[in-house]
Amino acid sequence: MIVDESAADGEIIWRPDPRAGQTQTERFADFVRTRGVALAEGYSALWQWSVDDPDAFWSALMDFAGVRLGGEPGPARDGAPMPVTRWFPGRTLNFARHLLDGREGTALIAVAEDGATEEISFADLRGQVGALAAHLRSLGVVPGDRVAAVLPNVPAAVVALLATASIGAVWSVCAPEFGPGALVSRFRQLEPTVLIAAPGYRLARADRDRRSELADVLGQLPSVRHVVWVTAHTDSVPAPEAAVPASAWDDVVRRPVDPEYLDVEFSHPLWVLFSSGTTGIPKGMVHGHGGALLEELNLLLFGGNVRAGDRYFSVASTSWVVWNTLASAMGVGAVAVLVDGNPTFPTLNRVWEVAAGTRAAVIGVGAGFIHACAKSGLVPARAHDLSALRAVQVTGSPLSADGFRWLYQNVGDVWLASMSGGTDIIGCFVGGAPTEPVRVGYIQAPALGVRVEAWDDAGNPTQGKGELVVTEAMPSMPLRFWGDDDGSRYRASYFDTYPGVWRHGDFIEISDRGIQILGRSDSTLNRNGIRLGSADIYAVVEALPEIAEAMVVGAEIGDEDYYLPLFVTLGEGVDEDAARAAVVAAIRKNLSARYLPDDIIVMRGIPHTRTGKKLEVPVKRLLQGVALAEVVDLGAVDDAQLLQEYAALARAKMGASARR
Repeated sequence: MIVDESAADGEIIWRPDPRAGQTQTERFADFVRTRGVALAEGYSALWQWSVDDPDAFWSALMDFAGVRLGGEPGPARDGAPMPVTRWFPGRTLNFARHLLDGREGTALIAVAEDGATEEISFADLRGQVGALAAHLRSLGVVPGDRVAAVLPNVPAAVVALLATASIGAVWSVCAPEFGPGALVSRFRQLEPTVLIAAPGYRLARADRDRRSELADVLGQLPSVRHVVWVTAHTDSVPAPEAAVPASAWDDVVRRPVDPEYLDVEFSHPLWVLFSSGTTGIPKGMVHGHGGALLEELNLLLFGGNVRAGDRYFSVASTSWVVWNTLASAMGVGAVAVLVDGNPTFPTLNRVWEVAAGTRAAVIGVGAGFIHACAKSGLVPARAHDLSALRAVQVTGSPLSADGFRWLYQNVGDVWLASMSGGTDIIGCFVGGAPTEPVRVGYIQAPALGVRVEAWDDAGNPTQGKGELVVTEAMPSMPLRFWGDDDGSRYRASYFDTYPGVWRHGDFIEISDRGIQILGRSDSTLNRNGIRLGSADIYAVVEALPEIAEAMVVGAEIGDEDYYLPLFVTLGEGVDEDAARAAVVAAIRKNLSARYLPDDIIVMRGIPHTRTGKKLEVPVKRLLQGVALAEVVDLGAVDDAQLLQEYAALARAKMGASARR
């Protein structure tokens, strides 16, 4: 229940309603007690037990969620330290079996951009999964082979994932708006046997033809022996002629087939998820059937309090890791709500319209979306019936204090679960705790099973700001990076700074009030030896009505120079000088003069990855003189022309510096 919609930073704005019934977290705590664990009441006690005895925690979660393992019972871990820890060695399961087997009722709700809605039952879903799996087997796909896909957020993507998993093949998907270079840089690493692709996709009421781009991609993927074309969601883009044999999706899945699930070893590869590719060749993160399933269950049950029968709606493209969680919602008996096209077209209001229309109980959105809603003055609770909505999960970037307040003032009495994690672990390090109060501007707690700490540069735990580290292994840490045969790239990414300890690359502060993510540590500002979190600046600057969005970088230039520019996009009709004055005044008032940027540069936009993350590090590298082609694959960003404008600005800045 809402405590005070106008609460100041750090104040409690919401408390759980004791009349709302048991949460999944409380049910799990009771379940743990039946196993002989003397567990005190409250989330803190449950978390402490989960990290003090992680083997018992993950085993209990498996039993609580009904995951069936084959093989001989044994220890939860093999005893090896990070990064080579192996979980449940010798045990077998299949990810797709847990999501599909024995379930009845509605599995998926698919909402097209024009509002047309389709419900797909578990029986129909199983029939399509079995049919596609049989087709893949007929093509000679065997366990360990890779199946790649270029698909929007439509039921075919879920069917293809589960069919691939059911036969022990390895899945990887990209959204169709990715450029050919971005697709090839990912899929060429995998050498896929089969490509499942949409020759077009719908966006802003128009069908986007991608046939020539896909022909280019296929020309650079000689390993592909067969293509399955998915055309049901577009009217005007038919399947093209291909240089390799091809099938039509409708022909493949027309006749239902009961799935046959291949039980695979717990750590058998399930999917490969790729990093954004903004700091080099995209890293292919390999996750196993068991580790992926356990983390998705952890995030859904305890991080979202998702219950059987709930409609779970997450605003996601297939390239963003949250899409994997969306598909996994079936694993807790929930209904996954898929939205094709642009989820904010024609306005931001559409997300709330879909939430109301599908009777969503839990929705997941990016922090940027909440900030945009606040800027636009939306009042969803007035425009829509959101009475079914219990929880809003927010991730992607830190949520500002104003974002917290906007949600409680304009959406209603819901549990706000602000979270932070990553593609790396397909889940969260820190996030929501449904039994605990929500404080303005703070993430509630560490996730169950995650021993997360803040460390200083010397590797000592600190009560202040520090590096986000994880000191105990998690089942969902990557098995490896694809093609990284000796593990050197994997170790360098997470374990070189603090040997044997996972360093994620986030700047974090853990306090009695909760947790704050202060930005990426590789883009943390460091002026005169004082580390400044970019999130602090965004919270102040992006709250201004004059500023639509901002991005700050700190670039070491040469041996001595440090350049700290703030890039801003202005609201409609705002005067540049007035905006700059407002920014300076707000930073002086709410932070301190040491946060003042060297320049405030007005740009027409802020560049992002296709999953909405600001491109701070690539812009920093441009300012340090690195060529654009070496900084980022333009096919993986939301506006390639915009990033070229930043590159031109960086060249001009470097030229001016050289002339001085």
